Amino acid sequence: MYKGVIFDLDGTLLNTLYDLSDSVNSVLASYGYPQHEYESYKQKIGKGMRNLIKVSLPESARNEENISEAVNKFMEAYAKNYMNKTVPYDNITETVQILQENGIKIGVNTNKKSEYAVNLMHKFFPDISFSGIFGEIQGIPKKPDPAGALKIAEIMELSPKEIIYIGDSGIDIQTGKNAGMGTAGVLWGFRGKEEFIANNADYIIENPKQILNIFNLQ
Repeated sequence: MYKGVIFDLDGTLLNTLYDLSDSVNSVLASYGYPQHEYESYKQKIGKGMRNLIKVSLPESARNEENISEAVNKFMEAYAKNYMNKTVPYDNITETVQILQENGIKIGVNTNKKSEYAVNLMHKFFPDISFSGIFGEIQGIPKKPDPAGALKIAEIMELSPKEIIYIGDSGIDIQTGKNAGMGTAGVLWGFRGKEEFIANNADYIIENPKQILNIFNLQ
């Protein structure tokens, strides 16, 4: 029986697609580069902001100097945009609340910048006492490295096998497995079922309320 859960953020708890996409497109527009449709960003998000910028730039512009400059522009744009269109997915707020009410410890592990992750969690989940909200922090490797997830496990005072890691991408499943945790892939986010099957997710979930079934709360 699991006693803790670690959630990914983008595509799992919150639909951040539009604010991320708008911010990257504003950077691309400033250079006169082609912009991308929202749907295409679903495959670009999840490996950190620098990678998001790199894969969004034209291939001919993907040198380190250009990427660094564009990342700085993106950070300025996203700081203004990141709460414009972002919202929780349907039923996720209630689900997380029920988990907490039943004594399940809750953490967040994301490749998003920590400042944004903390602010978003406090805005949309003000009544949740998170064991840890770990974003992109200097000195902690990005997912799928398990370092962040394992630090949250320490804060929870639980062993990895007592925790399930829930996310919307293969990287999240890899992170959970690398940490020795249970894993679940969600179908309402940015990726698809095939990615979870390929990474041997323990569970594939179609809607947030099914998370409660994993904890025998329904």
